[in-house]
This record gives sequence, structure tokens and C-alpha cells, in this order.
Amino acid sequence: MQPKPCPFCHIDPAQIIAEQRLAIAKTDGYPLTKGHCLVIPRRHVASFFDCTAEERAAMMELLDAAKAVVDKQHAPDGYNIGLNNGAVAGQTVMHVHMHLIPRYAGDASDPRGGVRWIFPEKAAYWAQNPGAEIAEKRKR
Repeated sequence: MQPKPCPFCHIDPAQIIAEQRLAIAKTDGYPLTKGHCLVIPRRHVASFFDCTAEERAAMMELLDAAKAVVDKQHAPDGYNIGLNNGAVAGQTVMHVHMHLIPRYAGDASDPRGGVRWIFPEKAAYWAQNPGAEIAEKRKR
């Protein structure tokens, strides 16, 4: 049985929103929000930490280019930027890719904590921090 081909090594040109020699930015096939896109090195490499410095720089350059496209098309109120590096971190396609997820006012009931909600019991750190509670009492 042949392994499934890497979806990021064979990208539909219609999905590409920005590109350069070492990396591309494309629309996400399963968008979380309007404008969700991915920044991907052209070379098949599983881990961000195995990318060359030049590939990382290319990804950052395209992150800015993708943001400019999304800003123009969708005018979001903020962004989440993320990488899942390794299966235990949630990576399901073993070709490194960075998510640019536009956020819109009201798209979540309480967006505080952002990616911390991976571990719900630790997400609301502002409610669990005794130092913050003491500081709040001092303000009164």
C-alpha cells in the first residue's frame, strides 16, 4: 500500500495567496474563520526546528504578505498565529505549516487565554493567579 501523498507538497495553484522561492501562503482547506490561511515551506520538512534559517525567514515574510491579503479582503479585528510541532502538539500533516487565523469581535464568547485553551484547566490563568487576586484587592 502506497503512503498518502503530502497535501502540502501538491497544492492547487488556485489556493495560493502569496509565494516566493522557499515558501507559499495558501487558504486553509478547513478554515476556522474567514481568511484562515497557512504558510508552508516548499521543501518537505516535518518540524519547524528542522527548517533552515532562510526557510524560517521566508515563512515570516509570507506571514506578513498573507496578513496583508486577509486584512484587505476581510478586515479582521485580530489574529492567532500558531504552529503545531509534532503529533503530541496536534500536528496532523507532517509537513510544517504555520496558521494565520483571523479573529473577529464576538467570534468567541471569551477569547482571553487564546491557545491556552488547549489545556482548559490552565487556560483561565488570570482567575488562578493568587498574585493577581492580591493586586486586585490592593487597588480597592
